[in-house]
Amino acid sequence: MDEAILDAVVVGGGPAGATAATDLARLGRRIVLLDRAGRIKPCGGAIPPRLIRDFAIPDELLVARIRAARMVSPRERAVDMPVGDGFVGMVDRGPFDEWLRNRAALAGAERITGTYLRLTREAGVVTVHYRDAGGAEARLCTRLVIGADGANSAVGRQEIPAHARMRQVFAYHEIVRTPPAGAFEAARCDVYYQGVLSPDFYAWIFPHGDTLSIGTGSARKGFSLRGAVGRLRAATGLDRGETLRREGAPLPLKPLSRFDNGRDVLLTGDAAGLVAPASGEGIYYAMVGGRLAAEAGHAFLTTGDARALAQARRRFLKAHGRVFWILRLMQTVWYRNDGLRERFVSICRDPDVQSLTWDAYMNKELVRARPAAHARIFFKDLAHLFRWVSP
Repeated sequence: MDEAILDAVVVGGGPAGATAATDLARLGRRIVLLDRAGRIKPCGGAIPPRLIRDFAIPDELLVARIRAARMVSPRERAVDMPVGDGFVGMVDRGPFDEWLRNRAALAGAERITGTYLRLTREAGVVTVHYRDAGGAEARLCTRLVIGADGANSAVGRQEIPAHARMRQVFAYHEIVRTPPAGAFEAARCDVYYQGVLSPDFYAWIFPHGDTLSIGTGSARKGFSLRGAVGRLRAATGLDRGETLRREGAPLPLKPLSRFDNGRDVLLTGDAAGLVAPASGEGIYYAMVGGRLAAEAGHAFLTTGDARALAQARRRFLKAHGRVFWILRLMQTVWYRNDGLRERFVSICRDPDVQSLTWDAYMNKELVRARPAAHARIFFKDLAHLFRWVSP
């Protein structure tokens, strides 16, 4: 193979792309990580202990440690869910993503700042065309392209026909300077299940140390996300705080039916739809997806068999497909209207619900060791769904 031909070009330097580039570089592959400058994705920034452990995230990247979540119903009823032992870490996506990109460079990946344009092919080699930082068009020749360029992936739109049908929710948040001490709980995430703030998702206030992320999301066209955040800020007294920046981006609602083109392109992260339904959690699943993409890409580069690329999707769904299915069902059932949201928040008072929810979130595994608790939750869900009990 000509030395000018890379093993892989990773398009997009968020958690998925940076992880894929890091892992492939550590496997001895010649990698370029192509990323646009200055992009910060709107994100609550929560990372579970499983992510911190599996991906060796240092303490200095954590801007807060969350020890409880508060669920707020349409009637303003609040249910606190303490984490128990341990904590949920919070990160700021700007510094966090840059640290991940730097780790990829330290592993041996070459970083290039530029904007992806298109792919072309000749004699079994794929060429990535991009616009460099100076505005000129440039090219990279490679054997494999990993598209980690977000829900509106330009790589995906060109190479994966199903990508054009990807269902999305749009997320928007405002980063606000944290008010004086005592005005807001620094170790608690507040989640609002109220139709006025989101007709089909939820709104949030997440502490990030010196700042707060105040946001919401919806797939409903015409719903004013900025207006909803304004209402939430006014209701909580945060409208008087200094707004440092505003950010918005689409989030996928479901993994794609195919992550690869059967030839030389593999998607991961948001580009492949790896965001959890109901919660919108994406950082952990993006990094897992990036790792699986690297493993599948390495197998493809070793064998030359493009069928190896499909293992990234198979392995992701084997590990997390059931959780995604349950969360999608939960969102479909409980997020439909404020009456159901009221009952959903009421269910969150249950100790079994709280314990199993945190166990599953913190460790990213369904808890199977307590069948009696699962049975109790099932029947309580039915009772609320059919209104046999009051919320």
